[in-house]
Amino acid sequence: MNGPDTQPTRTEQSLTVDLILSLDGCAAGKGWPGWWGLESPEYLDWLAQQPDSLTLMGANTYRVMEEMSEQAQQIDVSEDEKASFAQLADADQIVFSATLSAPLAWPGTRLISTDAVEAVRDLKRTSAKPLVTMGSIDLGCSLLRAGVVDRFRVVLFPVITGRTGLERIWERYQDVALNLVEARTFEGGLQLLEYVPTPLDAPPGTAWER
Repeated sequence: MNGPDTQPTRTEQSLTVDLILSLDGCAAGKGWPGWWGLESPEYLDWLAQQPDSLTLMGANTYRVMEEMSEQAQQIDVSEDEKASFAQLADADQIVFSATLSAPLAWPGTRLISTDAVEAVRDLKRTSAKPLVTMGSIDLGCSLLRAGVVDRFRVVLFPVITGRTGLERIWERYQDVALNLVEARTFEGGLQLLEYVPTPLDAPPGTAWER
């Protein structure tokens, strides 16, 4: 029991690095539609049921998403896609950038220009919501190296983009050991894999030299 002058200890919020990839580790592909044309209704329902979170992203991801949001209102895309971008613009999220300037175009988005790792450490203590990254490969890599990532979640779409693949994620990552804590297959063959990550300073060793 807490004494009269003590406060209950606040539990830190979790941080999840969240990636949506083709089987060959690409975040996009030239000529491919969004979600590689495989937006499984079961997967979309799962997304809608996820708890409200504070989204973290870097400047490049914000620029791309904000531009796509503007384009979506002007081109022939579904009303659902337009509504999705409108919701994203109003969502509670943070952009880490030393190059962008406030105010940002999206009203629900805050700008932090200080060190991302230290800011995230503080957010894990003070945020009322769990933290989740969106895209932002370099941001995810930095947070993982700093040891502040609690979950590493990948949804693999059953396509190989090959030579048309863009944003090859794994080429930019350090060595990481992964302990699988959840796995699920959605209709259409999408696979959810969630891990507890452990960054490695070096590979664990081998007798082979290459």
